[in-house]
Amino acid sequence: MSQQHSAAQVPTSPTEPTPSTDSAVATVTRRHDWWREAVIYQVYPRSFADSNGDGMGDLEGIRSRLPYLRDLGVDAVWLSPFYASPQADAGYDVSDYRAVDPMFGTLLDADALIRDAHALGLRIIVDLVPNHSSDQHEWFKRAIAEGPGSPLRERYHFRPGKGKNGELPPNDWESIFGGPAWTRVTEPDGTPGEWYLHLFAPEQPDFNWEHPAVGDEFRSILRFWLDMGVDGFRIDVAHGMVKAEGLPDLGSHEQLKLLGNDVMPFFDQDGVHEIYRQWRKILDEYSGERIFVAEAWTPTVERTANYVRPDELHQAFNFQYLGTYWDAAELREVIDRTLDAMRPVGAPATWVLSNHDVTRHATRFANPPGLGTQIRLAGDRELGLRRARAATLLMLALPGSAYVYQGEELGLPDVVDLPDEVRQDPAYFRGAGQDGFRDGCRVPIPWTREGSSYGFGDGGSWLPQPEWWGELSVEAQTGVPGSTLEMYRAALAVRREQPDLGAGDSVEWLRAPEGVLAFRRGDFVCVANTTGESVTVPAYGRVLISSSEVAETGGEAKVPGDTTVWWTTA
Repeated sequence: MSQQHSAAQVPTSPTEPTPSTDSAVATVTRRHDWWREAVIYQVYPRSFADSNGDGMGDLEGIRSRLPYLRDLGVDAVWLSPFYASPQADAGYDVSDYRAVDPMFGTLLDADALIRDAHALGLRIIVDLVPNHSSDQHEWFKRAIAEGPGSPLRERYHFRPGKGKNGELPPNDWESIFGGPAWTRVTEPDGTPGEWYLHLFAPEQPDFNWEHPAVGDEFRSILRFWLDMGVDGFRIDVAHGMVKAEGLPDLGSHEQLKLLGNDVMPFFDQDGVHEIYRQWRKILDEYSGERIFVAEAWTPTVERTANYVRPDELHQAFNFQYLGTYWDAAELREVIDRTLDAMRPVGAPATWVLSNHDVTRHATRFANPPGLGTQIRLAGDRELGLRRARAATLLMLALPGSAYVYQGEELGLPDVVDLPDEVRQDPAYFRGAGQDGFRDGCRVPIPWTREGSSYGFGDGGSWLPQPEWWGELSVEAQTGVPGSTLEMYRAALAVRREQPDLGAGDSVEWLRAPEGVLAFRRGDFVCVANTTGESVTVPAYGRVLISSSEVAETGGEAKVPGDTTVWWTTA
């Protein structure tokens, strides 16, 4: 049997000495085109760490945990919105793009977080929400108060209604959160008046990007945060903003079922690309290789590639990959299509398994295929974790950049049994549209085995945590051979060390049994067995890491079901 290296044998414990600030910063600045191979960790601020005991995560809490992220081995941290907001949609309804919501801290806290991250060799990417504002944004409040004809209404989509008395919405568009995408306002004189467009909640009116003031404002917002030192922006609803001329009817109901299959009159319009070309010029004025990341839900990965042409954005989330089940044939198809689509535009592929809007992959893979990305079934937790670990090693072996959602390194499942009375997801209360089960992946993560919120904070947590949450905590898994946390630490360390991992635009597929993916990248080989049974493959060299134990003998390796293995032939 050849030598086997388990996750725990790679020295990546957070108890290791902290590198000097100078060397950490030098590591960042040395890495040209860092974003082509970066592993980016998503922090959902309200659920990461609470510094003041109010049950809600905050910027100071995140700052206190930055050494953990450094030692985990990620390159950058993406922060979901922390701007001033009434929190009608967990901060994606922004009332002031240049202010921090008091629940998360202050601008000084944001500045300190950015400085500390840079000192540790981490980059900071912040969310930008340009498709819509909060209905408490100063522009929108004035638009309502000033009544019909207000110039401020031209910065949003205000329209007269249809019908004899304007009682019907201006068109048939439906909100992503369910119901019509239009809300009728009560004018200052108390009469029913115009309607305004909101593709999401009524508290999130859509900007009219045909108005020059909107573009001017967001170019200013970009500079504000770039001047503060952020390393990039993740653009929320990057496929929105521009609407088809005349706001034409779609002519069908249940429009959500069409999303991701057709170009909609309100999504993925070609006009968005001119906005990004303007933004890219601003970003390129700043040193340090700042980046844009698009959240762009498009019908095909080929259309996603339009967002990452050389003069536009740097990366786009690969939602086609996220939505693919743990199946070798399906995975190979989406991997090939992704690499083929990105290669002509010279952009890196991205790979992601979980985020704040979908059921965690440890739970998705615990259930049968075909249930979608928002489900409320626990499934087989042991099987789900086994598959999730294997899927992680497959993802990290692919060419390009990878995203990790907070807590997935702990193997967290979704909390599927939250009582209805504690739910916070606005989509849950609308009775249509999204399933409204996003709370399950947003439960605050556990840091310690015990405590009122398992180390999240001293005052409980804004969503209840399960009694067994402490078993999956950072404290419980650190230094434990075979734990999911140590597997992530080891995998990210190996990924940095292996010259054939990270950036790239192709893989060499190898012959493998049915249900097994095998590919080579230089001296590196990855084998992922998506079946439930053991398979025998060649022993390609020295095992670097595997998601479960692999036996080797006589030049062959027996790979258990739902297991991924990394080898080096060097």
